[in-house]
Amino acid sequence: MKHIRYAICLTALVAGFVAPAGAVDGALAAKKAPVARDAGRRAAVAAPEPSVDDGEVLTAQVVYQVLLAEVAMQRGDLDLASQAYATLALRTRDPQVLERMIEVAGYARRFDLAIEAARLWLEREPDSKRAQQLLISMMILSNRLDDLAPPLIRLLEADTPGLAANLTGLNRMFARSPDRLAVFRLIEAVCRPFIGMAEAHYAVAVAAGSAGLNERAMSEVRRSLELRPGWELPAYLGGQLLARESPGDAIEFMQEFVERYPQAREVHLLLARTLVAEKRYYEAKRHFDQLLQANSESPEITYAVAVLALQQNDRGLAEAQFKRFLSFEGANKSVAYYYLGQIAEDDKRFDEALAHYAEVESGEHYLPARMRSAYLLGRLGRIDEARTLLDQATTKTQEERIQLLVAEAALLRDAKQLQAAFALLDWELEKSPEQADLLYETGLLAERLGRFELMEARLRKLIGLRPDNVRSAQAYNALGYSYAERNIRLGEARELIEKALLLSPEDGFILDSMGWVLFRQGDLNGALGYLEKAYAQREDPEIAAHIGEVLWALGRQEDARRVLLDAGRKHPDSDVLNEAVRKFAP
Repeated sequence: MKHIRYAICLTALVAGFVAPAGAVDGALAAKKAPVARDAGRRAAVAAPEPSVDDGEVLTAQVVYQVLLAEVAMQRGDLDLASQAYATLALRTRDPQVLERMIEVAGYARRFDLAIEAARLWLEREPDSKRAQQLLISMMILSNRLDDLAPPLIRLLEADTPGLAANLTGLNRMFARSPDRLAVFRLIEAVCRPFIGMAEAHYAVAVAAGSAGLNERAMSEVRRSLELRPGWELPAYLGGQLLARESPGDAIEFMQEFVERYPQAREVHLLLARTLVAEKRYYEAKRHFDQLLQANSESPEITYAVAVLALQQNDRGLAEAQFKRFLSFEGANKSVAYYYLGQIAEDDKRFDEALAHYAEVESGEHYLPARMRSAYLLGRLGRIDEARTLLDQATTKTQEERIQLLVAEAALLRDAKQLQAAFALLDWELEKSPEQADLLYETGLLAERLGRFELMEARLRKLIGLRPDNVRSAQAYNALGYSYAERNIRLGEARELIEKALLLSPEDGFILDSMGWVLFRQGDLNGALGYLEKAYAQREDPEIAAHIGEVLWALGRQEDARRVLLDAGRKHPDSDVLNEAVRKFAP
């Protein structure tokens, strides 16, 4: 109907509004249709000359209805706009009006009206792919999956050349659907007519895996591979599915696939990563070396090899690969610079480490890089420069700002400026009196200042606020260790540390505290067991000092000297360790 199309163009000109392209996709996020400033001018250029064909007349009622809808859209009254277009669409059944009604109803989240319009359109034009697509989109958005299989099958059958690709990506249409079991049932029904295709079995496997039906998913993966041997997508999915319950089975499955199809890079890469996750580093390195040899220009594989080398403490190889990673165009170089900074810092090449950290300009490593730089500057005696660096760092949240304040307080603490460190954090705590990090850090600083009552009050307040999380475990531990260190209230100290262990049973510092309180209570053998377990997890100089003292008390003086001297060579700047060496291994 030309008079309908002319009415839409004319009223768009009057309202200053042009319908956006791809409105159905926009309906997922938009609540209000966009208004273009020069829309009226473009509409005027695009509008056809009014004419009278086949007795059709441009009626005032049609113009009024379209104008009402478009002005309502412009003003954000989506309900009125969708109702106005619904009235016009039901009167005219014109495909262009129906399409516009679906777009408007989609914005208004009136999916009932949009679905009704799409069905009317299909009655008028049964072969319209656009109408089919809009009907399916609106049914997905409204989570009406039960009736979706027939139109989706028709849409797939209508595109024979693209059928395989459409089946492969079928699950992406339902990524936001919360009922994963309902999605699986739908995908299973939709794929039934195409069950002889590997892609159909792959689609069912993806849906089954998302619904937690691992056994069915693996059955579909294997059937897909039977129909299309060597296809990487189902093999990769199979590795992921098996790794959920048995990493060993996943490794065996992927190794067999990679041996038969050596060019399967993505499966090979997943295999190597799974080996790393299982701490089978030697095997992982062999696979990464093979991948790197076959894909020497791959940033992803170069980065993976560098990270693995770092995990194996092969800093030379890690450094070489990270530097090579920097040569690739488009790579996320911030993360490589951060790890290069860590390597240089571990090797005591502090100026080089600072230069690398300075190159970290964005991403999750930005703040850690700034804090490591500040720490190094503090070690070099450049306290003012370190504080300026932290002060000028960009933060996005209150939590990030507090992280920097805590780092600045640590600088002051290490420089023996305890009161200044306490004042910095205590001032912030007055504005946020229940902030967990500030309560914890000011509590520890209060203890070092000899303000034990304040320390206890801060830590107990933190425990009261969050009794069952990791930060509270640290508070239980700090309070219990304080009592043990001062050799007071040992029974209560042990109870506090036991609570900390329940929350964080593998924390090296908490294990050390338990060993120390047992030592204070006279259980030397029990103390040594906890301390050695703690030191195996974390080679901290204070833990080494505790082990030396317990060994000395057990009469094992030579063992005590050996532990203390070995630790002293690794941590020459530790005051606690140096004092223990002077006492027991002069």
